[in-house]
Amino acid sequence: MKKILIVDDLHPVFKEKAIALGYQVDDEPQITRQQTLNRIKDYHGIAVRTKFRIDRELFDAAPNLTFVARAGAGLDNIDDKIAFERNIQLINAPEGNCDAVGEHATGMLLSLMNNFRPADIEIRNGIWDREGNRGYELKGKKVGIIGYGFMGQSFAKKLAGFEVDVMAYDKYKTGFSDAFAREVSMEEIVKHSDVLSLHIPLTAETRQMVNDEYFFHFKKPIFFINTARGEIVDTLAVLKNISAGKILGAGLDVLQTEKFPALGEQPWYNDLKANEKVILTPHVGGWTFDSYRKISEVLAEKLGNLSV
Repeated sequence: MKKILIVDDLHPVFKEKAIALGYQVDDEPQITRQQTLNRIKDYHGIAVRTKFRIDRELFDAAPNLTFVARAGAGLDNIDDKIAFERNIQLINAPEGNCDAVGEHATGMLLSLMNNFRPADIEIRNGIWDREGNRGYELKGKKVGIIGYGFMGQSFAKKLAGFEVDVMAYDKYKTGFSDAFAREVSMEEIVKHSDVLSLHIPLTAETRQMVNDEYFFHFKKPIFFINTARGEIVDTLAVLKNISAGKILGAGLDVLQTEKFPALGEQPWYNDLKANEKVILTPHVGGWTFDSYRKISEVLAEKLGNLSV
């Protein structure tokens, strides 16, 4: 019987469906990396969310491994090059949390454009400032989306009722214009965007891609949203461009350094937390009560389609 080790917090539906497919499943969300290394040799599959990296060390300890199931959208915590070399199949579930990400990005954008956070803080502190908290309407704005996979498409769909012009650029796709967005060049994104939202994976190519030079090319002040991966963006560049007026507000669900105490030790952290034009959330855009189940359902469906 094929064996799967679940090393992270997955919805029980994944285990149930995997057992129905004939797998023996050990569900151990509290297991440590070292314990996993000691035991993984006996397993044909491993299911992980974000707990630790599936790297060469783990692959070397797993001679019988035939697949890695990633309960989430990206594969950046898996060494896909080694997996490919060893014919280990990788499955993930962007379909399971794309609606959560699209809604989160929309919520961040609306909050930034209407000053929800500073207005709320001021009122709680006895300040009633209507003029200082006037906002912007989305209608008529041009929204630039970088990356038009499941996440980018979801964001575009959520914007459909706002009467905006959604432009999408994807370096690795063509002919993808649809009812929700039109395919454009990067030149059009930087020339026309009022809003910029990232929906691309973290790769060697995209790491620190959005830096000071990147923002320099935008012709108009923009609202900036990142629900993708924090390492794509240079945080200092975001702060610099907010100060310069090129970024009107930034919604960051992800940061280039995440979790404490590491985050608090970054040289830019104090400036970031003090900036009223920034909204921060703890990498929770795709992690709703609903997506928790949907991710596992999608993952189980793909497990059933594997050739193992």
